[in-house]
Amino acid sequence: MAARTAISVAALAALIAFAIVAPRAAVAADAMAGAQTISVAADDSSSRSVELGVSKSVVIDLPRDIKDVLVADPKIANAVVRSSRRAYIIGIATGETNVFFFDADGKQIAGFDIAVRRDLNGIRQVIKEVIPDSDITVQGVGDGVVLSGTVQNAAESQQAYDIAVRMLNGGTSTAVGQGDKVVNAIVVRGGDQVMLKVTVAEVERDVIKQLGINLSGALGYGTAVLNFNNTNPFSAYGQSLSGSSITAGWQNIKATLQAMEQAGVIHTLAEPTLTAISGEEATFYAGGQFPILNGYSCSSTSTTPGAPVTCQPSISFKNFGVSLNFTPVVLSAGRISLTVKTDVSDLSTENSLTIPEPGTTATATVPSIKERSASATVEIPSGGSLAMAGLIQDSTRHNLNGFPGLMELPILGPLFKSNDYINQRSELMILVTPYIVRAVAEKQLSRPDDGFADPSDPSQILLGNLNRIYGVGGRTDPPPDTYHGKYGFILD
Repeated sequence: MAARTAISVAALAALIAFAIVAPRAAVAADAMAGAQTISVAADDSSSRSVELGVSKSVVIDLPRDIKDVLVADPKIANAVVRSSRRAYIIGIATGETNVFFFDADGKQIAGFDIAVRRDLNGIRQVIKEVIPDSDITVQGVGDGVVLSGTVQNAAESQQAYDIAVRMLNGGTSTAVGQGDKVVNAIVVRGGDQVMLKVTVAEVERDVIKQLGINLSGALGYGTAVLNFNNTNPFSAYGQSLSGSSITAGWQNIKATLQAMEQAGVIHTLAEPTLTAISGEEATFYAGGQFPILNGYSCSSTSTTPGAPVTCQPSISFKNFGVSLNFTPVVLSAGRISLTVKTDVSDLSTENSLTIPEPGTTATATVPSIKERSASATVEIPSGGSLAMAGLIQDSTRHNLNGFPGLMELPILGPLFKSNDYINQRSELMILVTPYIVRAVAEKQLSRPDDGFADPSDPSQILLGNLNRIYGVGGRTDPPPDTYHGKYGFILD
């Protein structure tokens, strides 16, 4: 009893000091019609839970006169007695404490477990105004805030998180250190799924022209003999396109004409399609692997000098083909943010490497990889197409090789030089088209083998058909003993 009396005296002293400092504020709060009031109808030996915001108060109406008040931690909350049966509990700092009220006989009138949290009404009001269709609950835990509930998309979840961080920082433009105090436990409703169609289209045109004359022979005068041999290197391409040539001779001089022209067109088209949930990463790969000869490991099975050596090749594998990696985020209705990385590669004979096999005259050729890739983050509406990347490349190489001085002669100069011309033009474009999709029934989907069936023996042997179509909608099936339709290839 002595300990409780000492605590009560200290508490009453603190209450008197607080009442002198803020009587007008308390009276004003009492006069407010919207003040929160708790009425205690009878004695209550148990404790009630009361949540307060910082600098917020609650009005307590008690059934008997107050004689003594006990506040466990006045730094967190304080109690102000305004009349014999009315008191105010005011939140000062975040934390938890207890407040008890006693009568003149020392009996407990009421007790309250006070939890002082941050004032979150401002955050709740702003979130409700900015995101009216959301169902977000804002709760305080110590100095932090927990956001829970459901929203329609990930953009609204991020928007609610940004509002909470900004409000905790006092509404300033920067929110340094407040992001760790906000826990975003909001669940996105629906789980939108995004289907991405990527089109990689490339057309490449190569033109190579070679013209040259190889001269070889011997010129002599008396005992002096001059031997010469002029061979065209074709340095632009690196070698002659063909071994065919036209050869003519006159006395001891031999002339070989090499002329060749080559033109080619390469068309590359890849259209990978992939579907993923909003916010999740998806990967698609279609291709293969080709072996790469890294070298040989040679060893002898015997220590005898001159013993045969066995060599084993060291081989690794390299991927090539079409790969697609993307992460979609549905921002709002019809707006999608995409992080896309696509890669198309194929084998090429350009810059290939030839490795000789040890102990033999055989060689192994390692091909090179021709690769086109693009990586970007774009924002695009559902069903819209965007050129994510494009490249127009025009490369020309023109080399002249010949005998110095003689190749400059006006008429005879072409006999002593070669002309090598290469022109490469290519255009590459990568298009992306996202769609917000929903699950459908299996019967609404079509497969590549729909309508495919093996032909009958008479149709295969007599007509050369490799397949037949059956069950086509809106078409009357012919009698089984007759054949109707076009012969040859079936074009859909």
